[in-house]
Amino acid sequence: MKFIKKFLKWFSITILTLVLLLYVFDYDYILKGVRVVYFTGHNTAFIDDFPYFENDTIQKGTKTDAWAIHKNYNTVDATSALETSNLDWGTVAYLIIKNDSIWFEKYYDGFDENSKTNSFSMAKSYVSGLLGKAIMDGHIKSLDQPLSDFYPEYSYAKTTVGDLASMASGLDWVESYTSPFSVTARANYDDDLAETILNQKVVKTPGVEYEYLSGSTQLLGMVIEKATGKTLSNYLSESFWKPLGSKDNAIWQLDDEDHRLAKAFCCIGSNAKDFARFGKLYKDFGKWNGQQVLDSSFVAKSITPRFPANPVYGYGFWIYDYKGKEFFMMRGHLGQYVIVQPEDNVIIVRLGHRKSPDNNTHVFSNDISLYIDEGYNMLGQSLN
Repeated sequence: MKFIKKFLKWFSITILTLVLLLYVFDYDYILKGVRVVYFTGHNTAFIDDFPYFENDTIQKGTKTDAWAIHKNYNTVDATSALETSNLDWGTVAYLIIKNDSIWFEKYYDGFDENSKTNSFSMAKSYVSGLLGKAIMDGHIKSLDQPLSDFYPEYSYAKTTVGDLASMASGLDWVESYTSPFSVTARANYDDDLAETILNQKVVKTPGVEYEYLSGSTQLLGMVIEKATGKTLSNYLSESFWKPLGSKDNAIWQLDDEDHRLAKAFCCIGSNAKDFARFGKLYKDFGKWNGQQVLDSSFVAKSITPRFPANPVYGYGFWIYDYKGKEFFMMRGHLGQYVIVQPEDNVIIVRLGHRKSPDNNTHVFSNDISLYIDEGYNMLGQSLN
């Protein structure tokens, strides 16, 4: 009994000391990360974590532009390979849109067509789109406008807003999703996101090469808020959510209740069909129901690789040359995808809990090709 009491005493002292050290050295955000992730039975961020954060509402409009239902809607079952992977990798929504009509949809694990799930980094595509809208609206001059026009503390750097959108900012940022001490973890769980971002210096020559950094998009989101005088949620609502006739309100995670800065690098909560609308907008070069919602030249640039040496990214969108066809896509941390093939007029949406096991070994993990292959098999279309 004495041993147990002594052990509990020193264990308590150790824990209290560690907690105190985290506060002293400004790592107390780790405590929130532990509480949100591990205390809820997870080992990473998860798709329905919104109740643990402050959120802003992205308002829908008064009119819903409902998706048409294809004449062959759900007449074909998911292939065995697709169904197996959907179960193994925790898919919650799989959707095929053909010729702007819902051709196939299926939901899993208690989720349905109205369920909100975390977009994770698909949000980066929306932020890039908001940059294009801010240029179109005259709030930002062009992709070449210097970052320092909005944040003079970066006057020493030549980073432009276009560099932020195309992942060529030169920021000193480590894109790590596993280390609790990484700046990425701090950005997700800290209570003053602007302070975290503005402490990041530009240490490489901007505009010369692609390097995927969430901090680039966060800084871009802050630029857009400054340029427009509107929160990202409100600007997204008026720029895209309402004009595209989204069915439901969406939400956007914030850093905390006092600062209320949106996590521009991630964390929009919506459903598969409303996420798909943004893919359709870009497929149609910025037009929706005959209205030019977004400049077509900006869209074309966004879905074209900026750097030939690394042709996987444009401005906020991934580009995947697969089996002779060029797909562009929105992508999120746990396998959130809006995959678009414009010539075939096909959009594939997948939302879920995890990617395929090879997800850290190459740029486009095997789940992406599987969702494409099996979707085309179901459609009876050839990829070659």
